[in-house]
Order: sequence, then structure tokens, then C-alpha cells
Amino acid sequence: MLLFVACHAGRAFGGSMTVPSATILERFPLWRERPLLANGSAIGICVLAMFVRLLASIWIPVGYPYVSFSPAVILSAFLFGTGPGIVASILCWIFAWYCFIPPVFAVKMSPEVGLALAFYMLIVTVDIMPIRWLQRANHRLAVERERSRQLADRSELLFRELQHRVSNNLQVVSGILTLQMRGVSDSQARNALDEASRRLGLIGRIQRQLYDPKGEQLALRAFLEHLAADIVDAGGKPGIGLTVEADEIALEPDAAVSVALIIAEAVANAVEHGFAARDSGEILIRAKYMPNGQIELLVIDDGAGLPVDFDLGSANSLGLQLARMLARQLGGEFSLAGDGRTVARLTMARGSLQ
Repeated sequence: MLLFVACHAGRAFGGSMTVPSATILERFPLWRERPLLANGSAIGICVLAMFVRLLASIWIPVGYPYVSFSPAVILSAFLFGTGPGIVASILCWIFAWYCFIPPVFAVKMSPEVGLALAFYMLIVTVDIMPIRWLQRANHRLAVERERSRQLADRSELLFRELQHRVSNNLQVVSGILTLQMRGVSDSQARNALDEASRRLGLIGRIQRQLYDPKGEQLALRAFLEHLAADIVDAGGKPGIGLTVEADEIALEPDAAVSVALIIAEAVANAVEHGFAARDSGEILIRAKYMPNGQIELLVIDDGAGLPVDFDLGSANSLGLQLARMLARQLGGEFSLAGDGRTVARLTMARGSLQ
């Protein structure tokens, strides 16, 4: 019988005996919806306890009638609940009274027998009630955990839906600016609208990966790989190779937008200007901790290089001006230099990204 119960209990736990103890306890009592099976199993445990007590009679002196019956009551209440536990306590009470309290195999009541039986019932009541309280508490805990899980799933779904809608709205605004640009004849206005449309489209494309519903930080390496690949693909030059080398740096979502726009500007400049005359080349993005405690992000390309008289401070490019402004907001500095290769450098304190 115990083997039968153990097998069914194993199936009730999902077929694995490695389930965490908290989860196992919350599954008791077994067979709540099958009272006949639960009560029948409790009776089977009582019968087994009866045989154990009979076999042990040669070693157990008279006066210990409940040695095997009390554990049977506790086990029945724990496995199958209060009802089967009460059934087991009554059945064991009858077995002990009839078979092991002198005169044995006879129904006789005396003050001594009545006191022993009353004491037995008190003991099993004290045993069953804490088990009942424990199972009710575990049941309430399981209900609350399931409710919390559903709320968490719903919150995550709403969060992702919000991110999706924000991303779509940014893409819509980018498309509107693109349509508006077609009706503008002034070249400077067209360039400004084109830059604004491109940046809004970029933010819209990376919006979904910037924030995590659990509030966790982003891995900078994976973030840069996804971002840079997106920019290079948008440039329409499949011959440009991309390599990302990064230390284990975590990125806070609030800093991710600024970093994304700065790196995107550097990569876009490399694709648009560095490789303007050719369709192949290499772009290396490197992020590392510096000995002085700062974080350095480099975008290096082997393109045409910078003009001889290039000065970042006097550059008219809106993108470069934006990169410098965002770097200052991060408490860092953005620079652009070229000596055979063009190197865009963003340096900032470690706490700026984390």
C-alpha cells in the first residue's frame, strides 16, 4: 500500500522526485477531488499498521497499543487530508481497543480503558490539527503565488505591448517626416528632416531591446552588435565587415538611448563618408574599462579618413553636435580623430552607464 501511495504521489508531483520541497508540500493533500480513493488509501495504511503491530507484539510489551497506529494516523492526515485522517484515527482506535488493550479480542470498557482511549484521541487530535493548519496555509500560499504569477505575466505583457506601441509610433513619426521631406525644396530643410527621420527610425527599431520588464541591465556587447549591424545593413553596403569587442559591461536602460545615438552616429558616418567611394571595408567597435576607472567606446574604420582641416568643434554636422551633447549629458566626452584610420571615441565614468 505504501508503495502504491508513493507511486501515485510521484505522478502527482509531475513524475519527478526532484521537485522543490515547497512545491511538494503545496500539493498535499492528495486526491482532494477523489474522496473514495483518499479514504481507501487511509484505511489501507491502517491495515498495514495493524499487521506491523501484530508482528511486533513479541518485542513490544503490553501497554503500548498505539505504537504503530499513531504514525498511521499522522501519515494519513498528511497525505490525504483531515477527513481521511479522522477515518484513520477512528479505525486505529478500534484496532487498538479490540486487539491490544486487555482483555484482547473483546470489547470491554473500564475507567482505565476509557482513560487510555480518551488520551489516544487527544493525541491524534493534536497531531491532525497542525497538519490541517499547515495544509490550509500552503493552499493559500499556492493560490497567492499563482495570482502573483498571473499578475506578473499580465504586467510583462502590458509592458511589452507598451514598448511595441512606442516603437510603432516612433516609426510612424519617422515615416511622416519622410513624407514631409518630399514636399520641401530647400536642401537644408530636406537634410534636417532626413536626419530627424533617420534618428527617430533608429530609436524606434531599438526601442524593444532597450528596456526589460524586470528592470535588468543590458549586456553592452550584445546591444552594440545588434545596433551596429542594423546601421550597417541600413547603409546598403554588404561588403562592410563589422567586429565588436567588449568587456563585460552592463548598461542601464536610461543610458542606452544616449549611447545608442552616439554609436549609431559614428557608425553611420563611417558607412556614409568613410566608405563613400567603395563598398567594402572594416568597422571595429571596442568597449573596455580603462585603468583610470573610465569606460571607453571606440568606433574605428579603415575608410577614407577625415579631411585634413577637420575640426570637430566647428563641424556643422547636426549628428556630431548631437553626439557631443549626449556625451556631456553622460558626464563624458566625444571626440573624432583620424590618422590613417578614423576613430570615434566616447569616454565616460564607469557610473555613467551603470
